[in-house]
Amino acid sequence: MRKLVIVAIAAAGLTLAACSQATQDSAKATADQAAADAQAAADKAKADAEAAASTVATETKDAAADASAMAKEAGADAKAAAKDVAADAKAAVHEATAPEKK
Repeated sequence: MRKLVIVAIAAAGLTLAACSQATQDSAKATADQAAADAQAAADKAKADAEAAASTVATETKDAAADASAMAKEAGADAKAAAKDVAADAKAAVHEATAPEKK
């Protein structure tokens, strides 16, 4: 009887060990899959962030070019307006100081 109990305990221990190994293998596989999923999500997030940064950089460059063109145009308009004012002032001075025609 004693041998039977010892054999039963040993068999139960081996069964638990086998079950435990299967559980460990399953847990490792689950952990490996979770790590792979996390890596894939991180890679996608990185790619999305890089794409967004590239888009922002392109849009910023385009906006800067537009602002530069607008500033040049405003400068040209200001220069033309200053020339007109100077010409008007010169004409007014001439008219005010020119001798009268008889």
